[in-house]
Amino acid sequence: MIKIGILGDIGSGKSYVAKSFGYPVFNADEEVSKIYKTDKKTFLKLQKKLPKHIFTFPIKKEEISSAILLNNLNLKKIVKIVHPEIRRKLNFFISKNREKKIVILDVPLLLENKINNKNDILIFVEPKKAEVLKRLKKRKNFSSKLFTKFKNIQFSSDYKRKKSDFIIKNDFTKNSIKKGVRSILNKILK
Repeated sequence: MIKIGILGDIGSGKSYVAKSFGYPVFNADEEVSKIYKTDKKTFLKLQKKLPKHIFTFPIKKEEISSAILLNNLNLKKIVKIVHPEIRRKLNFFISKNREKKIVILDVPLLLENKINNKNDILIFVEPKKAEVLKRLKKRKNFSSKLFTKFKNIQFSSDYKRKKSDFIIKNDFTKNSIKKGVRSILNKILK
């Protein structure tokens, strides 16, 4: 099985690129949302660590956001509780798809949390910078302060680009992504 990790900044189009490969995708953001909606144990752990912020189950994203905005340490506390669950779900995803030729890992902090293996293929999604902020501002509940906090815990774009085996230039058109994906698959599956 070939594991492909998708790297890039917030709003670069990583999830769209991941889906464009046509292979099973592990989307960490979707998994976090599921945890917040269905995992009572995680809720209780978060409530214990952040009693002034986490009140309701299913966990509301607004409660998480306000905790992060108030204090940088809260983000670390949340990651410490949620990350092991994500890793467990990722391991299950990989074992469930072990017969597949390729799986795609759409995990925002893939390198930062040392989730990738040495022989995984890394692809950096390089967007048109001017488009990113425009697109992010259209997202429901977009917060520039939250964006900055998440950006600060990520490695730089330059570092991710250097660590990558391939780069897909994303001008936010289907054709550019399809072309980039096809080119990479042709090289990988030779």
